[in-house]
Amino acid sequence: MVFSEETIGGFFEKQVEAQGDREFLVYPDRDLKFTYKEFNERVDMLAKGLLSIGIEKGDHVGIWAKNVPDWLTFLFATAKIGAVLVTVNTAYKSHELDYILKQSDMKALAIIDGFRDINYIKTVYDLVPELKKHPRGRLNSSEYPHLKSVIYVGQEKHRGMYNTNELMLLGKHQSDDELNKVKATLDNNEVINMQYTSGTTGFPKGVMLTHRNILNNGHGIGHRMKFTEEDRLCIPVPLFHCFGIVLGVLAILTHGGTMVMVELFDPLLVLSAIQKEKCTAVHGVPTMFIAELTHPMFDMFDMSSLRTGIMAGSTCPIETMKEVMDKMNMTEITSVYGLTESSPGMTQSSADDSIERKANTVGVAFDDVEVRIIDPDTNIELKPGETGEICCRGYNVMKGYYKMPDKTKEVIDDDGWLHSGDLATVDEEGYYSIVGRKKDMIIRGGENIYPREVEEFLYTIDGVQDAQVAGIADEKYGEIVGAFVIKEEGSCLEEEDIRDYALDNIARYKVPKHVFFVNEFPLTASGKVQKFKLSELGLKLVKEKEKEMSL
Repeated sequence: MVFSEETIGGFFEKQVEAQGDREFLVYPDRDLKFTYKEFNERVDMLAKGLLSIGIEKGDHVGIWAKNVPDWLTFLFATAKIGAVLVTVNTAYKSHELDYILKQSDMKALAIIDGFRDINYIKTVYDLVPELKKHPRGRLNSSEYPHLKSVIYVGQEKHRGMYNTNELMLLGKHQSDDELNKVKATLDNNEVINMQYTSGTTGFPKGVMLTHRNILNNGHGIGHRMKFTEEDRLCIPVPLFHCFGIVLGVLAILTHGGTMVMVELFDPLLVLSAIQKEKCTAVHGVPTMFIAELTHPMFDMFDMSSLRTGIMAGSTCPIETMKEVMDKMNMTEITSVYGLTESSPGMTQSSADDSIERKANTVGVAFDDVEVRIIDPDTNIELKPGETGEICCRGYNVMKGYYKMPDKTKEVIDDDGWLHSGDLATVDEEGYYSIVGRKKDMIIRGGENIYPREVEEFLYTIDGVQDAQVAGIADEKYGEIVGAFVIKEEGSCLEEEDIRDYALDNIARYKVPKHVFFVNEFPLTASGKVQKFKLSELGLKLVKEKEKEMSL
């Protein structure tokens, strides 16, 4: 039996009744706080505002923003009206946004000003010039026929866009009748969230996740961490990932606790938030924890309130795990393994596991989720200790990839097993360890990067005849992106030409850190590129480059 068969909106409303005046959401850097009851009132105003501008059950609503307070208002408001929240990576640029707008059939997009060097408003106006000409809510774009509204998250006014204040005001003056009518039609097996994940072939795929998928996974995660309504979780990881939404928001919601948000990761802001709000838990990828531990002001902060948290996103170095447990008081820290397609958790270590198990394994299967290791060629289940592909089956398996039935069949077999593409082992006690990847995915500081997507982009550069991308081991990020390029005859391309062009057009974390010009690629007898040999070559060349620079 899974924990809940309710919708996210329905479950949230029950928690509002139970928790009422308890703090639900806190932004310590600006003294902004909402109780469960106050936040629910804000959610209802936005939900009714969205209905009033024509957003209906099943419509796709994108959000392209850092962890701003109204990110979460959109999450729960869309859930209450049955719209699908499409989360857009904050680092995306025009090339990627163009693809997502088209592939997702997005009807509305909510945006902030921008992120680092990316001006979201300019990007949207450049892609959708009609926005400045057409009445709000009635956009008619030849490139994006589904897109009808753009919403600015904030108070400022921009031509052709609604802003959140206007939507809240619209909602405030609407009765609850239409909202209640829509809520009565919702089913927890309906898709409520769509996150884009890249693939080894082609472009990103929209992973369709249901209320049932992510609400229950969030509960299972919080349960392993021993969450109660007394817990206060600091969330510095981005909300557009499952790490933020499920391991963070829904893990705490299902246990009635409090979220302490950090809009954009900064080690000093995280340390300050933990002390100020007496957080009992904090999440992060290993590089985040390293940045906190090594911050020159670390010793000035009181970490005694901490108890647990999650370190995930890439391999957890055992020394870092020990330091976090010792210096940050997180003796009950856990790690989670999974993929966006599994909502995301398949396995998790628990608060009571030994440090060796926490650092060297990804724990045991979640309740109500079957996990097994199979021979990738025969699909036969392997014995403990044998290496094979880790697969899972249960409530957590995605509905599928949006408008990609063939791709869905490639990863979910006829018996309902989701094939991860990751290689793992399991011991006699049921503890799983990830040992490698069948796929060529690069994990850079917790961000998944699929070489084929970057390669497809590199092919668009004049002077590039062929390109291959592979991960190169890196002390700080775990892996960095290396590009191996064969130039067209007569081409004068330099490394910086490729990097500069990439910086302008694709997310910064995908931009190759190093570009190497080669005459050929290492191939197998059947003509397939040997990525592992490129990784080895890249590491060797990086070391040579560093040696030259130090002379």
